[in-house]
Amino acid sequence: MKKEGTRVSGTDVILLSLVLGLAAFGLVMLLSASEYNGRVRFGDSAYYFKKQLFATALGLLVMYIVAGMEYRILVKLAPWGYLLSMVLSTAVLFVGQEINGSRRWLNLGPLSFQPSEFSKLAVILFLAWEIDRTKKSTFSPGFMIKIMATLFPVVALVGSNNLSTAIIILGIGCVLIFVSNPRYLPFAGLGAAGVGLVAVFLAAESYRLERLAIWREPEKYEKGFQTIQGLYAIGSGGIFGKGFGKSIQKLGFVPEAQNDMIFSVICEEQGIFGAGFLIFLFILLLWRLCVLALHCRDLQGTLICSGIMAHLAIQVILNIAVVTNTIPNTGITLPFVSYGGTSVMFLLGEMGLALSVSSHNRRGSA
Repeated sequence: MKKEGTRVSGTDVILLSLVLGLAAFGLVMLLSASEYNGRVRFGDSAYYFKKQLFATALGLLVMYIVAGMEYRILVKLAPWGYLLSMVLSTAVLFVGQEINGSRRWLNLGPLSFQPSEFSKLAVILFLAWEIDRTKKSTFSPGFMIKIMATLFPVVALVGSNNLSTAIIILGIGCVLIFVSNPRYLPFAGLGAAGVGLVAVFLAAESYRLERLAIWREPEKYEKGFQTIQGLYAIGSGGIFGKGFGKSIQKLGFVPEAQNDMIFSVICEEQGIFGAGFLIFLFILLLWRLCVLALHCRDLQGTLICSGIMAHLAIQVILNIAVVTNTIPNTGITLPFVSYGGTSVMFLLGEMGLALSVSSHNRRGSA
């Protein structure tokens, strides 16, 4: 028992160190990537950095509070959180703020809030509650159908204006079903259903089909400018990069360099070495979450850590794949690094949830 407790205790320190390291790395690179846009738009080169620093500080406070809570209590409240996520996702369709052609934000006084980020966390907790409640029937043929049917309302609401987040939520659901169900064959049907659902979403809006054409031949389309400039940034960085703050492509060539395309600026300024180091940090974080999931003493804890791991892995892979033009542009951010207060706050909240699972499992095994 002590050996298992020691493993989980070590996860606390390593997981926390990795989270703080990624948050610090993200703030430093955001300061560099956003300084031009901040100076041109707001007359303050640190404009985006200041807002992200405030959101990160608030997120760290949330992480500290959540880490000290009993995660099983949060799981019991998960059905209400899931309902709230659907209410907020519905509200954004009618009264949401539209930015760059996308209606994804709700205004809460001076602050803007992105409900889709809350939906990811709500889905992780809700599926942990739902699967744990029906764990005796995970072998039944209807188990997958029931879980995916439960997810469909929030996926449809979020996917109507944010396909990439809908894909992430579907991915989280698939991973948690896989963790709770040892059979492999049904996942072939689940994968086919997922591909079909994504195809429907793509066909529903003409601009999504246009993205496929831009992905194949970006040089033929005006909207392919961002992709081409991002690839130029990656290629010009070399092994060790041009140095911090010396990116050329961020000077208006890569639009919104502080957002989805920030990885290209990292490649340009820090080179393959810096980009590889960032990817290595993500891999270590995912590995520690996997270790924690494997050593949890209950199914709820395992599902929570697996869901957080799935969220991070899918989002990192999608972002880097988009920046390198491996897949069509999906408008997904790079966790802990891209600009976005709502995103970093809920990511840190998820890390607090993982720390809660670790600390309470440790106390239970003492």
